Amino acid sequence: MRNEALNGYLLHQRPYQEKRALYYLFSEHLGIVHGIGKKGAPLFEPLQLFATGKRDLKTFSQITISPIEVSQLDKGLSSDISNNSVSKKTQAASSTPQVLTPQPQRYQQITGQQQYAALYLNEILLKLLPVEDPAPALWHHYQHSLLTLKQSLSADELRLCLRQFEQNLFQELGFALNLTQDSMLDNIEADNDYRFLPDIGLMPIIQYPNIQHNDIQNTDQVENTNLQAIFKGSEILAMEHSGITIETLNSWSRLYKHLIDHLVDYQPLQSRLLWQQQQRYQ
Repeated sequence: MRNEALNGYLLHQRPYQEKRALYYLFSEHLGIVHGIGKKGAPLFEPLQLFATGKRDLKTFSQITISPIEVSQLDKGLSSDISNNSVSKKTQAASSTPQVLTPQPQRYQQITGQQQYAALYLNEILLKLLPVEDPAPALWHHYQHSLLTLKQSLSADELRLCLRQFEQNLFQELGFALNLTQDSMLDNIEADNDYRFLPDIGLMPIIQYPNIQHNDIQNTDQVENTNLQAIFKGSEILAMEHSGITIETLNSWSRLYKHLIDHLVDYQPLQSRLLWQQQQRYQ
């Protein structure tokens, strides 16, 4: 490419020589692009730039911050959601989540816990998306999430924003979560317990006499509990019926944490560590 105009957001940057930086850009039409440009480009702001180069590492020039219009955001989201429903061969089995509506404001900063949440979105994108593989629908959802994180949010609204983005990321990666059947293709039963294994799905747990649900994690039935999650059947059916809502938020958070951990090969996420340190010292 030569002087190709790109719109995007920086996911990460590292110093490169005295006056330049190595940038990891999430672009609207090319996906993640690596490049070198003049230092000083900000995170979490929409950027316009020109990219030149035939290899994996491009040269970025004329990097500027661009405004976002509300009509542009709404048009992009509605168009991508419509196209996604037709073109995606694998969709998550859950219902459409409650979507928070952001009010775009140029140059408004992301602060506090919401900054750690934005860093988390950047980190999982950088770890999970292939380089130069277009994902325009996910790009618009990412933009929507950043604008949401620039608003004043309650703790639950913040978690809703993250779970909604994770769901769109899983769809982009081709993961379909079956919440109506277990790994044996039997229907989920409200009174049964199930163990979620990312490579297998929901595995029914054999119940033994005198063992209650709350005691299961204290028995030898669960090996290496850090890599597994246990759900009540009624909990799973509520997730399937309602999608991502305030009422089902805790269940989705547990499920998606295990899936994210699996996808990053159980390597620690720096954004989570920073978030935990910030909580510890509050």
